[in-house]
Amino acid sequence: MPYRSSNPRPPRPSDVGRSIWGGAPLPPIPERVLDGIPGFIAWLALLVSIASAVAFPLTLMLTAALVASYSAFRFFLAGIANAIGIRRIKEWESIDWHQKYLADRKPGSLDWDSVHHLVVIPNYNESMKVLGRTLDQLGRQRNAKTQISVLLAMEGAEPDSYQKAQSLHREYEDQFANVYFTVHPRGLIGEMQCKSANLSWAVNRFLENVVDESFLNPDYIVITTMDADTRWHDNHFAALTYHFALSENRHRTFWQAPIRYHGNIWQVNPLMRIINTYATAFELAYLAAPWWMAMPMSSYSLSLKLLEQSGNWDTDVIADEWHMLIKAYFATGGHVELQHIYLPFLADSTTGSNIFESIRNRYSQTLRHAWGSKEVGYMLAKLIENPQVVSLASLKLLLRIAHDILLAGAGWIILTVGSQLPVFFHPDIAPVKMDRLFAAGDKLVYVAEGFASSHPAWTMLAISGLIMLILVVVYQVQDYRIRPPRVAPYTLTESLLELLSIPFMLVLTLLVVALPTLVAQTRLLLGIPLQFIVTDKSADP
Repeated sequence: MPYRSSNPRPPRPSDVGRSIWGGAPLPPIPERVLDGIPGFIAWLALLVSIASAVAFPLTLMLTAALVASYSAFRFFLAGIANAIGIRRIKEWESIDWHQKYLADRKPGSLDWDSVHHLVVIPNYNESMKVLGRTLDQLGRQRNAKTQISVLLAMEGAEPDSYQKAQSLHREYEDQFANVYFTVHPRGLIGEMQCKSANLSWAVNRFLENVVDESFLNPDYIVITTMDADTRWHDNHFAALTYHFALSENRHRTFWQAPIRYHGNIWQVNPLMRIINTYATAFELAYLAAPWWMAMPMSSYSLSLKLLEQSGNWDTDVIADEWHMLIKAYFATGGHVELQHIYLPFLADSTTGSNIFESIRNRYSQTLRHAWGSKEVGYMLAKLIENPQVVSLASLKLLLRIAHDILLAGAGWIILTVGSQLPVFFHPDIAPVKMDRLFAAGDKLVYVAEGFASSHPAWTMLAISGLIMLILVVVYQVQDYRIRPPRVAPYTLTESLLELLSIPFMLVLTLLVVALPTLVAQTRLLLGIPLQFIVTDKSADP
């Protein structure tokens, strides 16, 4: 049922005096300066690379080769971790989690039936078909009628959102313990039009109108936030109940399952599927690899108590996942962990009626995700505010946050410019001279001799590129084995396009990964805002 009140809850003592940074005073460094760090480093890398291409071409090439070698090594580790993750998924899928709970429970464990899940589904301009499919899948969870409440977080900016929520409430109220909905007003002071603001509004209404006036124990409530197209594994919430009930650290833990971008894989343009393959492989690799630190992504869970302690979701953040973990990390004095749930959920990928629309929609999605580059500055601000939390663990978290953001921005510039521009200014350092190549009698021998006598950077670049190409093929094979079954057989054209996507991956990643990341980081540097845009995930190719 809808909530009675549309007014914010009264402020709690922990909220008084909070700034947008989550602490009591404003940080000594302006937010704009900190937001611009990744963009500043990216543009500095570009200017230094251009100057070095003229003055120090071999040094720049060697730097680019080192970045390429590291990327190749990272791809290799991801392939190993992905294989480990696939094996763990198979193991987890064979477990009866309720029986395992009965076997493993301890005197301090919670009763299985006392754990209650509040699943918040923020949505904006999503079709009834997508929302109905999501709720149908969620209704197949164990004890959905007694242990799962659904909170539909609607947006007031969407016409007829209230009527849509009422319709869904009527249709699904018998399938869950409760079905609630809220309508987030548009244009509230201090808010962006984004998912995080909608989440904050919805949870505040839940605290006002349900928890404070019901028999639900806040200490036993698990909050799960999900995208509107997320389809959970049938045993996801049983596994989550098991871990929440048995964990002694339940109120300082995030739970994350691996994402598979297979929800609409057969509607995605065949040339673009390789981008989803790469993303699926790396998301699982980050979770499964003991040498990497996993972070929340897309759809994740935490206790209501931890959410309240952290001050709820912020209302001016587009990329909420990492931001929420950082908030929780400092709210608990650096004692937050992320636990894996090796039961993958399906997510839809961006689509388009043709390859150009597909690229445009994926570009827009990456631009929005890349707004998470703000988190480098946010993490630094929290460290400055809370020097008592500075430790090896917090520096490791900072490194984890900065790693992907800087590698996708400044790292990509160094690799691309550093491997190409020196030859433009100094053609003599190329391992193969085109004028001599056409004049050579035995071209293959000439090419081999050219590489053998060239600078080691060329060899490093060539080997790194070959390794990454081979591993992309490995990811493709791994992905084929876990994709949902097809209704119709492959066509010859579709097969050829998927094969062509492998050599074209460099161009595709430039268009839909590197460029939107650099644009997002540049906009943050210049203070140009970004509004949340829903990207198309429904069109046929």
